[in-house]
Amino acid sequence: LLLGLRAVSAVEPLGIDPVAPDAVGTASVSAPTGLLWRSVYDDHPAVEGFGGLRIPIADHGTVPFARYEAVLPAEGEVLASTVEGEHDRPVQTSVVAWHHGDGAVLGASTLAFGADPADEIAANRDRVAAGFVESLAAGPDPWFDRPVDRGGFERLRARLRDDPHRPRFHISPPANWINDPNGLIEHEGRYHVFYQYNPAGPYHHAIHWGHAVSDDLVHWRDEPLALAPSPDGPDRDGCWSGCAVDDDGTPTLLYTGGRGRKQLPCLATATDGSLRSWTKDPANPVIESAPTDVDVLETEHWEAEFRDHNVWYEDDQWHQIIGSGVADVGGTAFHYTSEDLRDWTYEGTLLVGDEADSGAVWECPELLRLGEKELLHVSNYEDVVYFVGERSDDGFEVESRGILDHGDFYAPQSMAVDDGYLTWGWLPEARDDEAQWDAGWSGSLSVPRRIDVDDSGDLRQRPADQLKDLRETQYVDSAAIDLDDERRELPASGRTLELTATISLRDADAVTLSVFESPDRRERTEISYTAENELVVDRANASEDPRARSDEQRMGVTPYDEPLSLRLFLDGSVIEAFVNERHCLTSRVYPTRDDSTGLAVAALGGRAEVADFSVWELGDAWSPSGARERRSTPATR
Repeated sequence: LLLGLRAVSAVEPLGIDPVAPDAVGTASVSAPTGLLWRSVYDDHPAVEGFGGLRIPIADHGTVPFARYEAVLPAEGEVLASTVEGEHDRPVQTSVVAWHHGDGAVLGASTLAFGADPADEIAANRDRVAAGFVESLAAGPDPWFDRPVDRGGFERLRARLRDDPHRPRFHISPPANWINDPNGLIEHEGRYHVFYQYNPAGPYHHAIHWGHAVSDDLVHWRDEPLALAPSPDGPDRDGCWSGCAVDDDGTPTLLYTGGRGRKQLPCLATATDGSLRSWTKDPANPVIESAPTDVDVLETEHWEAEFRDHNVWYEDDQWHQIIGSGVADVGGTAFHYTSEDLRDWTYEGTLLVGDEADSGAVWECPELLRLGEKELLHVSNYEDVVYFVGERSDDGFEVESRGILDHGDFYAPQSMAVDDGYLTWGWLPEARDDEAQWDAGWSGSLSVPRRIDVDDSGDLRQRPADQLKDLRETQYVDSAAIDLDDERRELPASGRTLELTATISLRDADAVTLSVFESPDRRERTEISYTAENELVVDRANASEDPRARSDEQRMGVTPYDEPLSLRLFLDGSVIEAFVNERHCLTSRVYPTRDDSTGLAVAALGGRAEVADFSVWELGDAWSPSGARERRSTPATR
């Protein structure tokens, strides 16, 4: 069945999908307009032979439409959005596929034959229409179905396996969009990481909860989506960030539901030990408004900036902090208590920051109890700011503060394990929206890091010990390299590496480690430890793709007259640097050349020593299964 234009709105009364398109109207076309096809489905018969993802099929006139914009289909898979002139419109879906019973359905909301477009555009339209008919005549193809189980997500992940920028040992989405890690919990011997996910493409919209599970914190498997927006619920516009707790044996999620200009706390409970299925509380939202005795910041999109949850059990009751902002003052974390996770009492602000140096809004607040000290970290749109101190009757007493990661790292969340916490953060892309769409995926999570404080109350950050289990081939073993204003190429290369070293600046101005380097050095990313007590990541030559960022990143480190301990993880487009088990800087880079895999080290302006230098190749955290099974009878035109 092929449904065109406004006929797509028939999917609900026909029983094809319980969620109908929410945008119905008429569009005035004045520029070449058409399909913004998803790259993970670029082998669909409708776009075969086009050689691109942007296919104009109209150039003037009025076109009636029925499409998904604020919401997504519950059972259909989005194959394409809309391109209008030079502008991508990913929120405006244009093609949706359903596997309904034993048949196939396609909804094409922009396929119009009433106007008389230019010959080239008319030819595009006719080729696309013929491809739609071909795919429907061949019957349902699981390759284009909406993934609903592990096998479906593995097939989706397999489509991107050859992308050299895709991380191999980091948690990443099977395709499409990922942002904040959510609901991190160890349950029945397995580690569960949920995350913000858009199943419709690599852009932030209509957020669901994705799900990955591991038995060892090293190897991961995709699981079905855990949460999806409810069309008639308080989370219609998205199931946003939250956390997981064990409520007397029942895994329970507290998350932010978005609808219109409201964002409010919602609750869901697991239906079985696999954590694959969740039941939303019929009384959602469990808190009906932001505090009324505080001038909570109101913005263009939200009547109150009030979202993201951290919940823990202490002193025979549940505690919760929620991120927010106080108008004309700064970001804050509101404190609540409850006996049952459903009836909450507002207790006041845990801490209020100063807008000038810690931001107007605090997102994703989290309080970690680390022995005699506590660590509160918040995300303020730019940085992850942390505060070390202790709680008192007056709130949180700050003793020290800093930045958790000085690079492409945001909205971390932690999992309680036997001996402390493991923390993951979102690694956003550092390339433009068009590049993300063309890649078919956006974002990754960091490697898990151990966060604690030492005896003097200073923050420590170290990679999780379990990551050593990923080590495979060792290219360099505890080498000592003396340098005197010289550069040396290293006997190792690759895109998935771990490097360790201890660097001493004798009288050199800097030691530079060059990674992802091409033989002619036209592409390279340089990581420098300088006599100015900084670690600098220079991305000026990291990529020949103009859509990738090329700005410099830097952070302060140990004084230059002390050795610097460096542990570095390279994974496709990810660089994570851990310095002296205290400082972190994460960077995203996108080398374009197949041979941009080399390593080199150099001392600038004097002598330096690189000791205990080791390099390993790291294995894949994801199963390589999911390769396509071809039809037994090839489709024909």
